[in-house]
Amino acid sequence: MDYSYIFRSAKIKKDSLKAAGFVSTGNDNYKKQVPVSNGDFNAEITLSISKEVLTVHLFDSATGEKYALFDMPAHGAFVASLKEEVQKIIDDIKAKCFVTDDLKDDFISWIKSKFGAEPDYPWPDDAPYSFVFRCPNQKWFALVMRIKYRQLGLTGDENVWVVNMKAEQDAIPNLVDQKSIFPAWHMNKKHWITVLLSAATDFEKLCELTQKSYELVTR
Repeated sequence: MDYSYIFRSAKIKKDSLKAAGFVSTGNDNYKKQVPVSNGDFNAEITLSISKEVLTVHLFDSATGEKYALFDMPAHGAFVASLKEEVQKIIDDIKAKCFVTDDLKDDFISWIKSKFGAEPDYPWPDDAPYSFVFRCPNQKWFALVMRIKYRQLGLTGDENVWVVNMKAEQDAIPNLVDQKSIFPAWHMNKKHWITVLLSAATDFEKLCELTQKSYELVTR
């Protein structure tokens, strides 16, 4: 089963992998084995840093055979209990081996310092989960909001902070990577982009894109 969604919101701490029980298999690939269901199964966890992939497969401890039902959508209470146990293992790995803090507060502080702008709440019903930053001409150059991953076409119902900002139309196809930068959610995708405010996003790139948005809006 694929748990690579972790890389969307978090940045890996490579130096923490050994202490968490991972063993290097070369080329920035790591493995870890954890007993599941009181030792009846063995969870083989495979991590690739360069490819940003994290997968888990279950093997029957008695026979060594792969337990295929674990990789399938839904197969009753027993498989659900196995998935729940594995999810706890994944959550523990995320807590120990990934930086998960979002960039929202640092981003807001940077905008205030750089542009002297303060948050404006044009939609009171959505405050404090959506707000904008405006240029002197009162047009906004950044819309910060909390949405769900699935609203960006990704798997998962977790909440994530994002920012919508303006970008040059010709540059957007090259900017969008479907990892931290996406076609604008709920806005004109020809002129706007959505950027995750997560630890997986490069902060310098985020600031660069925001500066560009400010310039485009003030023209």
